[in-house]
Amino acid sequence: MTSGSLRRSLSAVFAVALCVAVGVVTALPQTSQAEQDKMASRFGFRQVPVNSVPANARFVRQVEPGLVGIQSWISAVGAAVALTDLRGLGRPADLCLVDPRDDSVTVKPVPEAGGEQYPAFPLRPDGLRYDSTMAPMGCVPADINEDGATDIIVYYWGRSPVLFLNQAKAGTRPSAAVFRATELVEPMAVWNTTALNVGDLDGDGHLDIVVGNYFPDGAKVLDPRAAGDERMRMQDGMGDAGNAGPSRVFLSRPSGVAGAKPELTDVSADIPAEGLRGWVLAIGLQDLTGDGLPSVYLANDFGPDVLLVNKSRPGRVSFTVAKGTRDMVTPKSEVLGRDSFKGMGVTFTYPTGSGLPDIAVSNITDDFALQESNMLFVPDGTVDDLRAGVAPYDEQSQRQGVARSGWSWDIKAGDFDNSGVDELTQATGFVLGHRDRWALLQELAMGNAELLKYPGSWPNFGPGDDLSGARDANKFWVDGPDSRYVDLAAKLGMAQAAPSRGFALGDVNGDGLLDMVVANQWADSTLLLNTATGAPPAADLALLQPGAAGVDRPAIGAQVEVPAVPGIAAQKTQLYPANGHAGASGAEAHLALPRSGSVTATVTWHDAAGSHRAPVVLSPGHHRIVLRPNGEVVTR
Repeated sequence: MTSGSLRRSLSAVFAVALCVAVGVVTALPQTSQAEQDKMASRFGFRQVPVNSVPANARFVRQVEPGLVGIQSWISAVGAAVALTDLRGLGRPADLCLVDPRDDSVTVKPVPEAGGEQYPAFPLRPDGLRYDSTMAPMGCVPADINEDGATDIIVYYWGRSPVLFLNQAKAGTRPSAAVFRATELVEPMAVWNTTALNVGDLDGDGHLDIVVGNYFPDGAKVLDPRAAGDERMRMQDGMGDAGNAGPSRVFLSRPSGVAGAKPELTDVSADIPAEGLRGWVLAIGLQDLTGDGLPSVYLANDFGPDVLLVNKSRPGRVSFTVAKGTRDMVTPKSEVLGRDSFKGMGVTFTYPTGSGLPDIAVSNITDDFALQESNMLFVPDGTVDDLRAGVAPYDEQSQRQGVARSGWSWDIKAGDFDNSGVDELTQATGFVLGHRDRWALLQELAMGNAELLKYPGSWPNFGPGDDLSGARDANKFWVDGPDSRYVDLAAKLGMAQAAPSRGFALGDVNGDGLLDMVVANQWADSTLLLNTATGAPPAADLALLQPGAAGVDRPAIGAQVEVPAVPGIAAQKTQLYPANGHAGASGAEAHLALPRSGSVTATVTWHDAAGSHRAPVVLSPGHHRIVLRPNGEVVTR
């Protein structure tokens, strides 16, 4: 062997050895089955059906003629769920369910949640323009006119959202007759909305509305008669799409008259351009700067997510865009605000019980298909960075074990075993069929990006085709050894019969444990009733503040902090029930307590008088906590 040959052979051996060494170093640690069984013993769930196949059910939508070839793709969203308290039971024992099989929006009691029962009823926009080219995509309970009665906002493809204003008097049983359909915008516009959230954006003490749209305005996606519509466009890029219908923000000013529509002012022109044209699938609100004003996280499909830091004042919204910084070892797609991934859902959690939250974002990660990454943004800076336009976050999904989960949608954080530490739940799956079409999707992704916006350039995705439908399963991430999450969904029997879209969390039966309703696409939806045994007690707080009509309404945006006690980690949570995609949780703060009983927490809230901070003693059970403008806290 020549010296040159020897050097080449040694180089090859060295290269192989280096690859093996790197592989060993970077290999993900594994959690033993025994350890997983021990972790799973803290949890338990029983599945309870919440609906059944409706009469004349369908399993694919009618679409604009140019979209017929990708009919199943277009038909992949629409299942949604929300929890609320319409009967005054002191717990979220009522639900609003969107079923795409008949495009119904149904309000009904949560099964096995107790209380006086009432017949399920539909929410239909009677008296407003509505036809078969429109379909509901979700519902958000909120007392938008501040009269003490919970209203429901329903958003759609094919039309702008509708306010169903609750006209009920005290003690009235819920029924369709007490909800009056009112247009959000007049005249009605053709929007295609996939997310909607509420919070006091300008700090005037009133709830405002954030609307996230998908397809371009005016595009009649579900109209089989709309042939040749030039407005009908798909995304204009796989990683930088910016041709969606614009997001919108409405400031509200309730009149104080019970049952009346509040004055709504469209201030969307004040949103930074980067926050306007993304293909929004989820909206997250969270006070990141400590001034009582929620910043806005827009999770965008096919392009960078946008974090809008709130600098508003009463009557005038003002946002600045915050982006993460990139170092030598971080891919651009893992930098907050610079990513090219698919933002599908968003939630916030405080693992240390203080400071800035972790931000968990769903994405697509499927073996032998598309390996992008869920994102877990962990804070590595300060509030001052945010104010300066820098998102102080490091992406750690791989390090903490949640990078891969399938084709994922809604994601929620909640403490299901009353340990003081949140678990993460994640809805997964796209199109369920028997013919795997991932190769066609990959071919599309590698094609000419200039053609992507034209539906005719897409491969066919129709009935019977499968894209991450048969193999994906919902996730239940539990904080495990070495600060890594472990998925225990299979061990806990949480499998669903079809792809899921939205989650709603809340203690529906009042036993002190968080339950979860799962909205499934083209299939029955399910209540996961928490059956855990041996968990510490919990306090569920209905945080309230006086509304414009002089009665109490949910104090959306209020924050509760609980110090660490023996056996329970420190906790921090903010009340934004509609965060995420297609799921709105009950308007209660769920907090673990020591087995010895009560603990003193700190509650922070903002109203027209400014920001307030006060102590509150928490004890087990469901409580009404009224937050007064003078800074007083009253427990009922």
